[in-house]
Amino acid sequence: MSQTHTRPMPTIRVIKLSKSYRVGRQAVPAVRGVTLDVPDGKIVTLLGPSGCGKSTTLRCIAGLERPDDGEIFFDQRPLFSRARGIAVPPEQRNVGMVFQSYAIWPHLTVFQNVAYPLQVRRLPPRQIAERVREVLALVGLLGLEDRPGPYLSGGQQQRVVLARALVYRPDVLLLDEPLSNLDAKVREQVREELRSLQRRLGITTLYVTHDQLEALGLSDVVAVMQAGGIVEMGSPQELYARPAHPFTASFLGEISFISGTAASADGDMVEVLTSCGLLHSLRSERALAGKPVVAGVRPEHVRLSRDRPRDQTNVLEGTVVSSLFEGTRVKCRVAVGEVTLLAYGDELFTLNERLYVSIEPKHLMLLPHLAG
Repeated sequence: MSQTHTRPMPTIRVIKLSKSYRVGRQAVPAVRGVTLDVPDGKIVTLLGPSGCGKSTTLRCIAGLERPDDGEIFFDQRPLFSRARGIAVPPEQRNVGMVFQSYAIWPHLTVFQNVAYPLQVRRLPPRQIAERVREVLALVGLLGLEDRPGPYLSGGQQQRVVLARALVYRPDVLLLDEPLSNLDAKVREQVREELRSLQRRLGITTLYVTHDQLEALGLSDVVAVMQAGGIVEMGSPQELYARPAHPFTASFLGEISFISGTAASADGDMVEVLTSCGLLHSLRSERALAGKPVVAGVRPEHVRLSRDRPRDQTNVLEGTVVSSLFEGTRVKCRVAVGEVTLLAYGDELFTLNERLYVSIEPKHLMLLPHLAG
């Protein structure tokens, strides 16, 4: 395995995938018509809460679950098609899988754990040794070949699992919540190492997580899932700054919502009538005059001050509800009428203190109002 992308990797293509489970006499949908592309050499993340269907989608692609309907391709090679009666077994799909549980055999050494898939494939011992050393070097475990599994740290165990998934040179890599058992500091380190490794290898990767930071930090593309379907897809930057759906906006990070009605538009700006007052945002196709909208703002874009800001468009008055020091920032909640806005800053305020809140129009995102 070269440390750079030297061979074309397949594009994963999923078309109208559906999967239900039987609970008694009832069929409970887990995946509802999912369509998804994972481009050659990219990492796409399925992000969503527990029970949204992301792991089931991944397991269908791996061949561990049989879909009810839809199609799955690696490039032009069909792996599943109900219409054509195709269902390629998992061992013939050449995928590397990493699960939430490490599944390291405690009675085997690091070398033996990583070598196992090659031994099953009956490769010559010399070739097995070469490949194992090569992949252990990739994941930073060279020199630990003889260490038993139980004597590894959590981060080292996860690297062993990753090495075992890569050692037989899979066409695609599928990862299902692989970092969830690590503590926060180790999880951040392994996340950075995983992204660097994926870029060096150029392997097509589908990643599943409920962790927003993992999705934002690892992915070329994020697919946000809810109730068995994909809500929307886009780059991490696009989905965080300009989501099209309130669920995406709230799931990708802290946000404050203000309900209102779109009013007149003037040039690049649109007015929104809210209970907090008149607000201005950049013109959006979601803001049709007279239609209800939801204005959203991230806490890092909410500015607080004791004096009224000059030459600011969106300025509101409010009262401090809470102000908490969290080390790298101060987390403050300010009540503006019936709405409570969250702000991140570097200054502590006192309870019930009167403040001015300002929001630049470019940071006020407009989203469709969803009934109920």
